[in-house]
Amino acid sequence: MADATQQVLLRPVPRRLGPLKIESLYLTATPHARVGGDFYAVADTRFGIRLILGDVRGKGLPALAVADAILGSFREAAYESTDLARLAERLEATLLRDDAASLAQGDPVELFATAVLAEIPRQGNTATLLSCGHPPPLLDRQGAIAFLPTEDPAPPLNLGGLLTTTSRPSRFDFRPGDQLLFYTDGVSETRDATGAFFPLLAWAQDQMTAPARPPLNCLHRALLKHSGNNLNDDIAAIAVLKTS
Repeated sequence: MADATQQVLLRPVPRRLGPLKIESLYLTATPHARVGGDFYAVADTRFGIRLILGDVRGKGLPALAVADAILGSFREAAYESTDLARLAERLEATLLRDDAASLAQGDPVELFATAVLAEIPRQGNTATLLSCGHPPPLLDRQGAIAFLPTEDPAPPLNLGGLLTTTSRPSRFDFRPGDQLLFYTDGVSETRDATGAFFPLLAWAQDQMTAPARPPLNCLHRALLKHSGNNLNDDIAAIAVLKTS
């Protein structure tokens, strides 16, 4: 049942899509589970290759129900929404319309999901990013690695009522040889026995610059080592390398 759920909810991400090479990682904190509250999906649209990665507040089946609602909406709206701001609005509307709070068996005020949306054109070197309360992705450009800033981030999904103005996606250069790392806070907030957070930037500076090694395999091993094989949060990550 866990395998079937994973195949329906988290459909396999293509390893190659247009000018992109893509690698994905998914780990759950719940024992014996295959899927949790973290989610991701990729869509090849007329606007470009669109990606979502996010994290529902909470764990277990309630978080899974909310992730399912968001992914179902993304897989339809990604092909129709003319820009990422409108796509985020569609995802927000899904949570309100479908009363995802009842699925989560919780207070609507307590239900939200952080997410990052990206749009990468098949041609050209300008990509677009919109963060909905989510940690910023890492950009590797010829060995220079930094967190990618967002100019006007949106609040987490289902908290859109906090907005007084429309959020604006950020544009950034994404050229052949550049690599992006999207991740959930289960990565950045993994702690060791002393309570120290996983040093994501230091790890990336050492590992993402070595293309011969799949970065997410290395990330998985590094997280297990740092936590003492005691990962206590769902983890999702996607690495995107532009090859041409």
